[in-house]
Amino acid sequence: MTVRSPVNFFLAGLALISVLLFSGSAQAVDDPAASLRQTVLANGLTVLTLEDHSTPVVSFQMWVRAGSRDETFYTGIAHLFEHMMFKGSKRVAPEEHARLVGSRGGRINAYTSRDVTVYHEDVTAESLPLVLALEAERVQNLDISEDTLESEREVVLEERRMRTEDRPGGVAFEALAALAWQAHPYRWPVIGWRADVEAVTVEACRSFFDTYYSANNIVLVIVGDIDTAETLARVKEEFGGVRRAESIPRNPGKVVAQRGERRSTIYYPVRIPLLYAGWHAPKAGAPDGDALDVASQILSAGRSSRLYRKLVHENEQALYAEGGYWAMQEAGLFFAVAGVRPGAEIDDVEAEFFAQIDRMAREPASDAELAKAKAILEVGLVEGLSTTHSLASRIGDDYVLLGRVRSLDERLAAIQAVTAEDVMRVVGDYLGQESRSVVQVISPPASGDQTSDDEMAGPAEGGE
Repeated sequence: MTVRSPVNFFLAGLALISVLLFSGSAQAVDDPAASLRQTVLANGLTVLTLEDHSTPVVSFQMWVRAGSRDETFYTGIAHLFEHMMFKGSKRVAPEEHARLVGSRGGRINAYTSRDVTVYHEDVTAESLPLVLALEAERVQNLDISEDTLESEREVVLEERRMRTEDRPGGVAFEALAALAWQAHPYRWPVIGWRADVEAVTVEACRSFFDTYYSANNIVLVIVGDIDTAETLARVKEEFGGVRRAESIPRNPGKVVAQRGERRSTIYYPVRIPLLYAGWHAPKAGAPDGDALDVASQILSAGRSSRLYRKLVHENEQALYAEGGYWAMQEAGLFFAVAGVRPGAEIDDVEAEFFAQIDRMAREPASDAELAKAKAILEVGLVEGLSTTHSLASRIGDDYVLLGRVRSLDERLAAIQAVTAEDVMRVVGDYLGQESRSVVQVISPPASGDQTSDDEMAGPAEGGE
């Protein structure tokens, strides 16, 4: 067996990027994910293992194919379970799971998105059997009681208040998602609407858990210092008895074509007015995704980016201006945000903001802009080799969203293949006026001097 060092991959990747910058040609990379092994248990649970003995560390990740888009009657249930999973089970007391992992030097956390809920632990190799036993225990015997629900309901409502309701940026993005995805479940927030979180019942929670926390809806990713055969045997022992769902329903909502600009104005006591804009974009893995990624870097990556240079540096109209391409399993969103400098007019900022985007559809990016954008994306990919955790995350994300794990060579080649003409085309195709949604957050007419200390927030997800 070949032993691979994540550090060596990281350094080799950086060397590769310097070659790409100066030569523009892709080179083959020894990708550790090429040794990935897939196993499916009799109950339908999928296990992805990657053996690497370069460090005595194992990253365990449990990917549950249950995100906010799977909710039907009450929003916020998927994120609620991210909390409830730490509140004890038949044989493990509340918070004991996290305490046992932490006392052995491990790190444990979880997050919820619109597509998935992920539970992850990074531990030394000798602690992996404990992690497997603890995870299997809470999947099979979680305490879903009135007391647990009431406790975590209050925690989630407080989290919603702090991360969304008391943050102008959180309010703005929540409104933007609701505008852009009018007929798709991506439109509601991962944390849920307050009224739903307040009203959700124990019966609804149990039904959601029995359906989505089933063996054939879970993917385990185990990367690092393991013996593959021994690990799979233990996984079968611990998870072999997890129930299999007869059916796993999915929300039937669809993304519908937009037939004109959608606009919302939010009154909020802010000193810095906010501008948020979003456009429908392709789902994860789509052919145009790499060109949109490059476009987002040219627009907003650093002080030399077009939005920053024009709005912040030259015109001094904004305090920041940035954006990005956000790809999910069923759809994507290209979003851009700006914080208006006190004394400037938000409508003037919006006009210049959209002028810069429209310009990208008419004028090709320079060679320097294209090279910088590609280098930033390539560094991001190489960083996925630096730890077992980042490698496991890349594997889980690709497998769950796309059904396969893309090789690093494939990803790098796709980025290198993007041309200035590709960038112009995708900006023209996706970022037009008729397909954009716009949110302005401004102070109410009678309260212009009120302030907020936290006026910048991007896409707020449930989780870490």
